[in-house]
Amino acid sequence: MRVTQRVKKILDWYESDNPGSKGNLARILMQGKLGGTGKMVILPVDQGFEHGPARSFSANPPAYDPHYHFQLALDAGLSAYAAPLGMLEAASGSYAGAIPTILKLNSSNSLATEKDQAVTGSVSDALRLGCAAIGFTIYPGSEYQFKLMEQFRELAEEAKSVGLAVVLWSYPRGPLLDKAGETAVDICAYAAHMAALLGAHIIKVKPPTAHIGLEAAKKAYEKIDISTMEKRIEHVVQSCFAGRRLVVFSGGEASDSASLLETIKGVHAGGGSGSIVGRNSFTRPRDEALALLSQIIAIYQGKA
Repeated sequence: MRVTQRVKKILDWYESDNPGSKGNLARILMQGKLGGTGKMVILPVDQGFEHGPARSFSANPPAYDPHYHFQLALDAGLSAYAAPLGMLEAASGSYAGAIPTILKLNSSNSLATEKDQAVTGSVSDALRLGCAAIGFTIYPGSEYQFKLMEQFRELAEEAKSVGLAVVLWSYPRGPLLDKAGETAVDICAYAAHMAALLGAHIIKVKPPTAHIGLEAAKKAYEKIDISTMEKRIEHVVQSCFAGRRLVVFSGGEASDSASLLETIKGVHAGGGSGSIVGRNSFTRPRDEALALLSQIIAIYQGKA
């Protein structure tokens, strides 16, 4: 596999990691239409667990089939495909080696009454399925945040020991956070920093708003420019070891294409490493999804 100078520089950020983990990071960073640029667009399909099959797939019925998502990620020229155990097992044989995969090791569901997640896969499963990385979600602010962090630490240690990369979804949620607080710029940056401190190779957070969620943080933010999405993204990236960790941003709630693309332009301008776009892609008819993903890639290529 050819590795560009840009990707080699990124791999140098991970000074303690073995060649296996760095090699799997390189697999993701060298894949697809953004291969070699240091940017990524990843397709995540864990929404069936989180929201149920009808809410996730009925708008585009072919998406009920796990093979559909592998093919969509491939045809769109994406960097990787992330999903829970069953989704990968159902189609990984047909697509072995075709695209880097990320096994999402924990999940919640819409029937739960608490901000918690169950571990639903293992590092052994990831190796068996030929994955490049494991994925995991923590909820900073939840009553279960420390348990989730401890689970992640153990799984990340095991994954790194066998040469896998580690992706951490860090989503602030809990009794002290209202909806505005979950995407407040100070809390988003805090959650991203926690993910870096926990040892994630790739950090996933939501695009931050200009809201300040913690009263204690307001004075610090008097001297930080958070007036635009670009500046807020810059701040979140800076919070991850001065930009020495890969930080990707979710596509957010289902939205119109124009709003999504405007957000992604801010992510790109602010130095974000890319996007993870799920519901905003696979709920659309295939041709529309491919067109949207092409536009997103063009933004990260500097062509839009």
